[in-house]
Amino acid sequence: MPVTSSPPFQRLALIGTGLIGSSIARAARAQGLAAEIVATARSAATRARVAELGIADHVVETAAEAVRDADLVIACVPVGACGEIAREIGPHLAPGAIVSDAGSVKGAVIRDMAPHLPRHVHFIPAHPVAGTENSGPDAGFAELFVNRWCILTPPDGVAPEAVERLAAFWRAMGADVEIMTAAHHDLVLAVTSHLPHLIAYTIVGTADELAEVTCSEVLKFSAGGFRDFTRIAASDPVMWRDVFLTNKEAVLEMLGTFQEDLSRLTRAIRRGDGIALFDHFTRTRAIRRGIVSMGQDSDSVDFGRVHPTLPKAAD
Repeated sequence: MPVTSSPPFQRLALIGTGLIGSSIARAARAQGLAAEIVATARSAATRARVAELGIADHVVETAAEAVRDADLVIACVPVGACGEIAREIGPHLAPGAIVSDAGSVKGAVIRDMAPHLPRHVHFIPAHPVAGTENSGPDAGFAELFVNRWCILTPPDGVAPEAVERLAAFWRAMGADVEIMTAAHHDLVLAVTSHLPHLIAYTIVGTADELAEVTCSEVLKFSAGGFRDFTRIAASDPVMWRDVFLTNKEAVLEMLGTFQEDLSRLTRAIRRGDGIALFDHFTRTRAIRRGIVSMGQDSDSVDFGRVHPTLPKAAD
């Protein structure tokens, strides 16, 4: 990914500098996508750490101050905070600025942010489908978005050239860009992201509540499946609380379908129906292979984890 000769944006304002915000700062700087990067965060300690890391040119105290004269503004905050951020920055946005976000729910973001944004800006919600279980400015890295999807959900009437400018920004950071409606995005992500996280939180919580299995045994004997569920369940609780509250209709729809499938598997196990179980597992295995073939994960042994070497045999 070559560095651009002339920055496509003069001033990039990042509101929130956790995993996503700090990764955008690092990637945008590495790729020369903004002449100036300004960052802010709610916590004074976080702002101080961003300044120490040097991932932004300026670190300011408020979102209103960060967006002044910015031609690209990205709110990298939990979905539930987007409306208040829009209310704060609305009066200070420059004409022609692109205003975006990075939340995993889009319908609620449009509903909460749009009323507070002036007509002279281009509001283009976005969702980079990338992340780790870690959070905070130290967790970010410039390569986070490489070969991952960034979904844009522009409302009706947004200028196509503004959408393309934002799409080009994400492509320059290594992402593949898809454009869809907010409603469709929320339904797709309910099954591909939100429901799996809900299941992970539930399974880890269930293990914690088993009286017959001690906590130390759960930790000690975690096999691959449970171990991977704990990785997902380690994600930011504030972010996921907001996701489930703001996308509840789509999540409940997908959860209902999941419960129906779970009931069928329960019946198959109870009745000893090996054919039904084999057919189901075969179909889902093909889906896993499809994810790998599209480059969305690795087919390396144990998901590419580094394994220790064998101890030397005794003489």
